Amino acid sequence: MSATEREAIEAGDVWWDAELFTGDPDWKKLLDTPPARLGPAEQAFLLGPVEELCGMLDDWKIQFEWRDLPANVWDFLKRHKFFGMIIPTEYGGLGFSAYAHSQVIRKISTRSVTAAVTVMVPNSLGPGELLVQFGTDEQKAYWLPRLADGREIPCFCLTSPEAGSDAASMTDSGVVCYADHNGARALGLRLNWRKRYITLGPIATVLGLAFIGGEEDLGITVALVPANAPGVEIGRRHLPASQAFQNGPNQGRDVFAPLDWVVGGREQIGAGWKMTMSALAAGRGISLPSLAGAATAFSARSTGAYARIREQFGIPIGDLEGVQDRLGHLAATTYRIDAARRLTCAALDQGYKPAVISAIMKSDATERMREAVEEAMDLHGGKAVMDGPRNYLGNLHRTTPIAVTVEGANLLTRCLIIFGQGAIRCHPYLLEEMGALADPDKGIEQFDRALWRHVGHFFANLGRAFVRNWSGGRIGPSPKAGPMAAYYKQLSRDAASFALIADLALITLGGQLKRREMISARLGDVLSELYFLSAVLKRFEDEGRNESDEPLVDYCVAAGLRRIETLFAETLANFPNRIVALIAGAIIQPFGRRQIGPSDELARRCAAILVQPGEARDRLTADVFRGCSNDAVAQLERAFGLTVETAPLRRRLREAKIDSTEEGLRQSVIGISEAERLRATDAEVSSVIAVDDFDPRELALLAEKDELQWRGRHSASSAKMA
Repeated sequence: MSATEREAIEAGDVWWDAELFTGDPDWKKLLDTPPARLGPAEQAFLLGPVEELCGMLDDWKIQFEWRDLPANVWDFLKRHKFFGMIIPTEYGGLGFSAYAHSQVIRKISTRSVTAAVTVMVPNSLGPGELLVQFGTDEQKAYWLPRLADGREIPCFCLTSPEAGSDAASMTDSGVVCYADHNGARALGLRLNWRKRYITLGPIATVLGLAFIGGEEDLGITVALVPANAPGVEIGRRHLPASQAFQNGPNQGRDVFAPLDWVVGGREQIGAGWKMTMSALAAGRGISLPSLAGAATAFSARSTGAYARIREQFGIPIGDLEGVQDRLGHLAATTYRIDAARRLTCAALDQGYKPAVISAIMKSDATERMREAVEEAMDLHGGKAVMDGPRNYLGNLHRTTPIAVTVEGANLLTRCLIIFGQGAIRCHPYLLEEMGALADPDKGIEQFDRALWRHVGHFFANLGRAFVRNWSGGRIGPSPKAGPMAAYYKQLSRDAASFALIADLALITLGGQLKRREMISARLGDVLSELYFLSAVLKRFEDEGRNESDEPLVDYCVAAGLRRIETLFAETLANFPNRIVALIAGAIIQPFGRRQIGPSDELARRCAAILVQPGEARDRLTADVFRGCSNDAVAQLERAFGLTVETAPLRRRLREAKIDSTEEGLRQSVIGISEAERLRATDAEVSSVIAVDDFDPRELALLAEKDELQWRGRHSASSAKMA
């Protein structure tokens, strides 16, 4: 194991993922975990400044006219300390919980991705997070109050052209030297770097810079570099998938950094990779899963409403079974992602920093987000394709490639990290065995003890897997969970099967397993699915076993069990040792693949939650911003409400075989006030299904304005660098 791999594996800690790896998870431990909740100050912030902020945002103008947040929004964010949510109150921050941080990002994301990312980054991986965890007292006292109130705008500079996912290959360097600094001779580091994809980089005033120690091979170090330091070149912008949030490259030429610029001081030189991975263990569990949950919930709510008001062939498209199939999947995905988001925040607020679970959350939630937004786009048709102020989905669609790429590309996370890191950190004995072998002082005796416990663990799981699978999942542990008790038994069966296959893969492939990425990816997918299904059952319990949510839980579990079964079959079909694969198959799937997934009726019941008002729909899409004034989202909400309200009047006209409101009024089938309600409904529906069109001269003016703004910013940037 390389030093970089070791630091990545040792970052963070384990939690429910370790329980799943035992093959016999303790469901009481899960259900006893206190659910994530907001405190009074956090709730007030969500209902006050966050709601007010959402009302200030015009996403069309932000994206296509201003290419930035307007000045009044920047001032509002700083004044209300949106950039200091994770900073403790003693340093002037808000001191919010992980769940409050997540809820704020989620709410803003349903209004503007640009605003959400702008708030997200200072509260996720970056100088604030690193200072809170690793900074010296002097660094905290100086920087944290300035970060909390927005006097300083931070960014984190890790990715370089030569090194993306393989950060250890970066060529950015720091050489130990003496130099004059503030009129005195000081010991420090001479830095040279080139970075890209840096969110908030173009406007940052302080850079959290990761670099290699250079000639003395000091490893990766992180330093706080003021953007106005001599030699720093900053200000140019990328346009990530046409998004308007500030993102760009920067570089430094012979920038001198005194040793007290190193995060944590001189003693933390070379500890930057461990810092980064430790911070990621928390940040990846909050920021992007919050965005994914928001995008999925918004897609579900808006698509359900649109499917109710949009008619084709004389009926609402929500009555078409093909549409119901997609709506059902969209509703269940929304429930699933938010259940896991809440559970992860609950763990973080209990003091855990579960690195593997954070990787699972980032990877799986953003992939499901991509699916959900695609489904919403498909069901909206041309309405979601034509850009303009009326299009409330297009910007989410452009966001999905960003979400699946940043903070660790999903491909790498799925193939190498989730199972690779999970097997070492979460397995009951593997890390102990590796540590004993690597440390001659511990001797063979400690290794032998760990090995024999491992052997006992293996045979215990073999027995569990045999009994639970041959009984069809009827035998196995389950809490007293009412209608969901059988589901816990099924997950206990799959956990035992997963633990058995994991050990077989480790035994037969050994160190080669990290190069068998497709097998590792499938096993990682099983672990992810087990975690998400655990979260679904936990949410159902925490919310009081709402009967109206049962279809969502049933759908999630049915789809998840089918996927796990398929992943097991694919893993064994590609297992290098065919004899082991055949024996394992006889234990794990003695009757073949039997899970068929959600039924058509179940899909229809889940779809119904989205196309009709009710507590289940509101609970599923809680904290989705519902528009303001006369914007497209507010119009959609009004049209949906009016369509539901006037449905009995439409039914009365159909039963009388009358095609129009006016004819119904003439024949006294409806009254004057009823006719007015129908006309108002028609007007709102027509406004919602309309799409934007532009005079070509308007588009030319937008292009000209873009060029003028670019020239202005470029001139300002050049002047600043000069």
